[in-house]
Amino acid sequence: MSPETSERASATLDAEETAAVGRGEAAHRAGESSHDERAAGETSHRARVAVSPTARHVPHVRIKSEEEGVQLNLGDLWRYRELLYFLTLRDIKVRYKQTLMGAAWAIVQPLMLMLIVTLVFNGFARVAAGSMPYPLFAYAGLALWTFFANAVTNATNSLTSNPSLITKVYFPRLFIPAAAVAAGVVDLGVASLPLAALAIYYRVPATWTLALLPLFVAILTLLALGVGTLVSALTVKYRDLRHALPFIIQFWFFASPVIYPRTVVPPRWEWLLTYNPVAGALEGFRAALVGEAIDARAVAVSALAACALAAVAVYVFRRTEDTFADVI
Repeated sequence: MSPETSERASATLDAEETAAVGRGEAAHRAGESSHDERAAGETSHRARVAVSPTARHVPHVRIKSEEEGVQLNLGDLWRYRELLYFLTLRDIKVRYKQTLMGAAWAIVQPLMLMLIVTLVFNGFARVAAGSMPYPLFAYAGLALWTFFANAVTNATNSLTSNPSLITKVYFPRLFIPAAAVAAGVVDLGVASLPLAALAIYYRVPATWTLALLPLFVAILTLLALGVGTLVSALTVKYRDLRHALPFIIQFWFFASPVIYPRTVVPPRWEWLLTYNPVAGALEGFRAALVGEAIDARAVAVSALAACALAAVAVYVFRRTEDTFADVI
């Protein structure tokens, strides 16, 4: 082989080796790039897997057409349940702010009324309350009625008294009248202290029916919530109800056995007490307090009326809630 041929062959081999090395380096770089891409993909996948459990807890809002009907959105009440506590606490603080007696006013009002009606009805008119001492009879009725009347009145005015709260931030507006009623429950708890003292003073025996007292309080609370919520929703648009409400409350007071027993009502008018939802709760509470027989029919009427009224109130409230910010 000639020297020139040998040099050309050697140059050819060197070129092929250089090309092979170049292809190997390119393949190596391509492999590293593919590896990096796979690593990045796995990292991204792990990130998505790590984020996905949190993403599932992000609340979503579904906007529905009015043609689908009234949206009750009862789930919002549970999600914002802590707000009810703070609104109730705010109502209690505002009610007794800059007062000398504070929460003692919850006791003074029914106690003074009890002294007056005892003097007039039991002292002058000689109205008896059966086997139950009249002062205990009167205070039990007045404490419950004061709670009911104040809860309905405060719930009715709750929306029109908080226009800035309604127009500036979203939350279940149903909590506003509900907080007014819940604050009244706290007052009723304070007003129950003299009731316990009177029961001890008159030596009322403790029976198993005392465990039913919270049931009758719950019925009256649900009734107050239903009436207050319904009237508050209507008051936003029809302000005349604020002026008619005191008359309605006063009429309801005399139509209920708050300061007089059922026995003084003529037989032809007893059906009015039977279908009066407040009457069943009041009489059931008194009977459970002293261990007497409870009128199951009157209690059932009160419970059914309270549940039905609360359901209607929630429906009407949700139906008109969208217009509160425009007309309040």
